This record gives sequence, C-alpha cells and structure tokens, in this order.
Amino acid sequence: MIPQEDPWAHKVFLTLNAGSSSFKVAMYGAYGDDPIVTGQADRIGPEGTLKLKDSEGTPLAIPPGDLTTHSGALATAIAAIRARFPNMQLAAVGHRVVHGGLKYAAPVVIDDQVFADLVAISSFAPLHQPHNMAGVKTAMEAFPGVPQVACFDTAFHRGQPFVNDTFAIPFRYYEEGVRRYGFHGLSYEYVTGELERIAPHLMAGRVVVAHLGNGASMCAIYKGRSVASSMGFSVLDGLPMGTRCGQIDPGVLLYMLEKEKLSTDEIRQILYNESGLLGLSGGMSNDMRTLEAADNAASHRAIDYFVFRVQRELGGMTAVMGGIDALVFCGGIGENSRVVRRRVCERLGWMGIEIDHGKNAESATIISSEFARTTVMIVPTHEDLVIARAARKAAGVPEKAAA
Repeated sequence: MIPQEDPWAHKVFLTLNAGSSSFKVAMYGAYGDDPIVTGQADRIGPEGTLKLKDSEGTPLAIPPGDLTTHSGALATAIAAIRARFPNMQLAAVGHRVVHGGLKYAAPVVIDDQVFADLVAISSFAPLHQPHNMAGVKTAMEAFPGVPQVACFDTAFHRGQPFVNDTFAIPFRYYEEGVRRYGFHGLSYEYVTGELERIAPHLMAGRVVVAHLGNGASMCAIYKGRSVASSMGFSVLDGLPMGTRCGQIDPGVLLYMLEKEKLSTDEIRQILYNESGLLGLSGGMSNDMRTLEAADNAASHRAIDYFVFRVQRELGGMTAVMGGIDALVFCGGIGENSRVVRRRVCERLGWMGIEIDHGKNAESATIISSEFARTTVMIVPTHEDLVIARAARKAAGVPEKAAA
C-alpha cells in the first residue's frame, strides 16, 4: 500500500496582532510551536518600518509598499511572505482582536455578522479595535475564501464573579455591557497553559500573573480560571503603562472637562498617549529600558510609581484569592527587567515572596529563593502561538497532530 501524504503537510497559518502603531505577523505550519516566519511593523506612519525573518533568522526581502497605514503595512508584509513562499497553501488567518464584548467569549470564524458586531463595539477599545478590524478587512481582501479567526483578549476573563465584573454605578449600565472585561487574555491563556505543563501543582492553586510591558496588567488565576483583573472596561485601568494612565480618580476627568474645558478627544489623547511612564517622566520616555538607563529624578519617579502600583495590585489579587502560591512575570518588562522584578518583590516577605538575586539577574525560569513559600517565575509569553492554535482548530487540524 502506498502511504498517503499528510493533507496538512503544506498548509500554513498566518497570525496578525495589530496594535495602535505597530503589528506583529507570524506564519506557522499545521504542527509544532515554532513559526516559519516572524516579523513586525513599527512606527506605522511617515517613519514606518517592516522587518520579517524566517525560522533560521534570515531576513525576508521587503518589497516597496505603503508603511504609513496599518492596511498598507499589512499588505506589504503579505506580499513579502508570498514572494518568499510562493507555494504556500494558506489554511486560515488568526487575528488578535482586543474586545469581544458580551457576545464573544471564545475564538470565532469571522463572517459578515461577526465583523459588524466587532466593529460596533470599537468605542469599547478605541485605541486597538479599529486597527484590529482593519487588519481583518485587509486579510479578507488578500485571501478571499480563507477562514479568518478572531481571538479575543477579553475572552479569558469572561465568567469572573459578579463583584469583580461590575462597577458601583446604576445597574442598567451593567446590563448594557459596561463591565470589567479585562484584557491581555491571550497572554494569560498561554502562560496558564505553560504552567499547567511545567508546574501543574501551581495551576491547581492561586497564581498571580503580571503581564508587564508597554501595555500592562495583572490577573488573579484560581485553579486555572481568571477571577480578577487589574484592567476594567477599557485598556486604561489598573497599572500605569508606557503611555496610558492606569487607575485614575474619575474626578480628575471631571476636572479636565469642567475646569480646563478639554474635549473628550483631548482627554482621550492625554489618557492614552501622554500618560503612564511617558507622562510621569516628564516626556522623557515610555520605554522602561530608557528610564532605567537614565537614572535621574524624572526616571526615578516613573519607575517608583510603576513598581508601587504593581505591588498594590499584587496585594489586592492575593486578597481576592485568600493567598498566593505563585507570582509569574511575563511581557517585555516582566521578562527582561531584573530591576523591576527585584523591586516589585522587595518587602513582600510577608507574602512568602523572596527572590534569589543571582537567578533574577540571569532571568531564570524560577527566580524565588529555595526558602520562599511563594514561587516566583518568569514565563515568556507567546500570544501569536495561542492565535495559531485557534486558527488550526478552526481549520480542522487534528488536535493530537496540531499539538
């Protein structure tokens, strides 16, 4: 009998993760966790750049294209990948979509109704959702008939207890969908999956994951399920971020409206683009690496506040679960800044947190000391892989083979 060729052997899956001024793109085969192509467009606009590389690190040639818009940059990336892999058989495209609203709590194949639903809630995430959906539209036009799969950052947090899902405003708002949605769910899904694989005894208990980067949040995970998130109705709440404010007294917004006579667009610009580390440092930088290197009064106040808020949220998350068994760092800052990790863990011996400074300096997987009651870990996150797995499932790749 002649052996039959695996029908999935030449199928590929694209993942798109579009942010406010950048996007990440990757291409995966039907099997395995390693991408065939990875790349990123940065500073989309007049100074836009696009870099792509294959699995061996060899750069892909970038054809002439429009890098001033998300759709233009994405079309350029697709053209580069097609040129390098002309025989690729695209089976599905997976998209990171920040907000799924009340309706979508799991990955879904995008049809006209789904597309319209997601566009309709763009006001819930004005900095991200329009760009996410522009990426979906561009991919639909580039690959007609290929399934487009939406994967939601809010999905991981659906089903939280009511007290962690609501605000103390008239209940009709809750019924209309004004709730604490939480975000970075794709990152939390990956990290919990990795913990289940490498430390299942921890996933059976109480874990706080700190996704610290230009966007930052924390999540309390009890027995594998999200029970509280630092982010709320929008991606503004909770921790200070690169340019976003984090937690703020609503009275400040009233002050901006009434005293300063600012418009909602002007306030949105301040809260989303001029606050956080950038605002606290007096405009110096939104990048933690730059602030750490600066080592001056402006950088100190930004880092001090960032660390303080992480510690404060950690205390709250621990209270929600009645204790803590593990603290996990991920994200650009969480994975790379030994200074932030060290400072966050200082003075937390009462929580059983104590780090080994040598292991922390080496960015080891486990950085807690051997005497600590609470395990402290670094688990690099891979949101694109979560998206690829969802796209594979939607396309019908056999689960055992896809793993």
